[in-house]
This record gives sequence, C-alpha cells and structure tokens, in this order.
Amino acid sequence: MIKEIFSFPNPVNENAARTVAFCVVVLAIAGFITNSIYILSFLLYGFIARVLTGPTLSPIGQFATRIIAPNLPKKNVAGPPKRFAQMIGLVCSSLTLYLFIVEQHLLSDAILSLLLLFASLEAFVGFCAGCFIFNKLMKIGLVPESICEQCQI
Repeated sequence: MIKEIFSFPNPVNENAARTVAFCVVVLAIAGFITNSIYILSFLLYGFIARVLTGPTLSPIGQFATRIIAPNLPKKNVAGPPKRFAQMIGLVCSSLTLYLFIVEQHLLSDAILSLLLLFASLEAFVGFCAGCFIFNKLMKIGLVPESICEQCQI
C-alpha cells in the first residue's frame, strides 16, 4: 500500500503532464499578482506531492489525471524525465517560498519567473525543459543505466 502511494507513474500521460504545467502557470501568475504566501506554499506542496507520489497526493495531479486527461487523446511518455522535471519545480518553488519569507522579493520573483517559463513551455508548446536536461544527463552517463532502461517506452 505505502509503496503504491510513494511511486511515480511510468509511462506518464503527456496530456496530464501538460495540464499540470498549465495549473502551475496559473498558480505562478496568481503568486505574482497577490504576493500570497498561501499560493506559494500550495505551489510548493504540489511539487513535493508530485515528486514523492506522482499525481496520488497532488490536487492538481488528481485534477489532471482524473478530469482533464481522460477527455483528451492519450500520449505516453517516459516517467523518469517527468519526475526529474518535477524535482526542478520543487527546487524552484522551495527557493521562491524561502526567498519570499526572508523578504528577498526580487530574487523570489526571478526564480518564480523561471518556474513560470518552464511551466509555460510545457503547457503551451509541449517542450519539457527538465526532460531535455534529463536526456542530456543520460547521454553523458550521469543517469544510471537502470533509470535509462525505464525510459524506453
């Protein structure tokens, strides 16, 4: 039971991933507009939940996989690069919230802008920057062979 909860799907439905990215775009914009610690905290929680459990404990992940994605054509992509991309989002949202709390708003906004850019590329263009970086890391041998094997769909 616990192992099932703390797992990341492989393969991942590309349309669900793009829906999650769109929701991150909306939250990032809302964070800019409102300067709300609650929105930034929810953004961070979402990345923590998705890195640890895929969509299982993520409200946005549940929305994407249960409501939106079933109504769109299914396109499977490898899970490990998407999880890596979620980890990049986790780092960015963690730094954003921390810098916001310590009142380094310019730096907080800069990192939130980077997150907004990456999420926008995924949501609107279908380009996953984290997946691109992951693939480069695979090619130079920094990703273990066992993970590379999981990327074969």
